[in-house]
Amino acid sequence: MSVQIIELNGVPALAVLPIDEWETLLERLETLQDIADAKAAASEETFPAAFVDRLLAGEAPLKVWREYRGLTLQALAEASGTTRQMLSMAENGKANPSADLLARLARALDCDMDDLHGETAQRCTTSGSSLSL
Repeated sequence: MSVQIIELNGVPALAVLPIDEWETLLERLETLQDIADAKAAASEETFPAAFVDRLLAGEAPLKVWREYRGLTLQALAEASGTTRQMLSMAENGKANPSADLLARLARALDCDMDDLHGETAQRCTTSGSSLSL
């Protein structure tokens, strides 16, 4: 590679190279980006349409995630350090989980906290009878 370095005030500031070498560098960069994108896509979780449809229909995200992960109320309660009754209340919009509980539920369900509180939090705050877990 034949690069000419141009200095400004004694500090390297610009690099000049032949256009064919520049194009080769761009092609290599694009290839590396494609590889990185493919690796990232391979590690992303995908979800079935039925799962997404339930969320779009307004079903309680906590319940949808719990059932998608194949957990009973009791199993999720044990994994998140709460009770089956509290989870049931949260799933039915009768309780508003605290941020701490949402974090524990998200860890147990392997999802983000934001994935869990959408509709549940809205129902709890608009129903007039909010209960914190």
